[in-house]
Amino acid sequence: MAAAIRYAMRHSGLTGTNPSVATLIVRDDGQGPRIVGRGITALGGRPHAEAKALSEAGEKARGATAYVTLEPCAHHGRTPPCAEALVAAGVARVVSAAADPDPRVDGKGHAILQAGGLAVRPRVMAREAASDLAPYLARHAKGRPHVTLKFAMSSDGCIGREGSGQVFITGPTANRQTHLVRARTDAILVGMGTVTEDDPSLECRLPGLAERSPRRIILDPDLRMEPGLQLVRTARRTRTTLVTRADADRAKRVALSDAGIDFVACAMVPGTTRVALPELFEDLGAMGLQSVLVEGGASVAASFLEAGLVDRLILVVGDLEIGPGGIAAPILFAEACERFHLRERLRFGADRWFEFESRN
Repeated sequence: MAAAIRYAMRHSGLTGTNPSVATLIVRDDGQGPRIVGRGITALGGRPHAEAKALSEAGEKARGATAYVTLEPCAHHGRTPPCAEALVAAGVARVVSAAADPDPRVDGKGHAILQAGGLAVRPRVMAREAASDLAPYLARHAKGRPHVTLKFAMSSDGCIGREGSGQVFITGPTANRQTHLVRARTDAILVGMGTVTEDDPSLECRLPGLAERSPRRIILDPDLRMEPGLQLVRTARRTRTTLVTRADADRAKRVALSDAGIDFVACAMVPGTTRVALPELFEDLGAMGLQSVLVEGGASVAASFLEAGLVDRLILVVGDLEIGPGGIAAPILFAEACERFHLRERLRFGADRWFEFESRN
């Protein structure tokens, strides 16, 4: 199952509204177990992993065990249910990991397998599988995309320095890890403060993964975006969405639209200049987005924490000390440990990488 979970990661963020699932077909003819078929949800979401693995295994699937990272689907769509396909192929046993919260599945896939005479063992490494399937699970459970908040923090608890533009806190290895996170995410979100200070590209700059750059979402209610910025110049290469009030400058909206920018209308928190994030994320979920990486500055990060929208927190601590004039981090390590569950800690050179999950 661990191998299947690792295999499923290959298409994370590339399967549309379907989750990236993996299936391994394993049989033992007396000389030890061996994989005779493997499948992963195809780009765009079809065909499903089970169908691909069964096709590769052919007759060798008969009497074999299928390891599937998510309960096999039970509903008819453009293809028959994967649970029925496993029965028809003569698979003897199915080991599954995460449960599927989709009401069209949710136990029905396992029931089809058991009715077909297959042995079923559910929830093997369920937590590990659910971690990578979190965007799909969150969209069904919460009706919105899964949110990862990520920021780098200096050794003295700052994320930057007032008036200094971008401050490089972490080293190249941790930075490459950040780009890997981007490559596995549907969209990346920042505020206009970050855009005006840093003029970022917000793309994936790992060799060979440029095409996996996520959609870029900018909180820009007052439509401050200027044509000369990188995000506008590259909008036809990487999809870029501005979150803007419906009554924002129409002429500027048309000009940016001609450059390849698209728009999502937003509501504002009454009495403030802040975007109403819960309503926005309902809209993003309705658009089919399953995962959003928030890399904004201190005010954007604080807004997500205050709204209770952070499902995963990535805190990267460098050994740089910023000193006077530093911008305080929206949350420090000790508070993060109180509010979230510390799931993983890694070290990349001098940088420490901590991943937390929501306790809700």
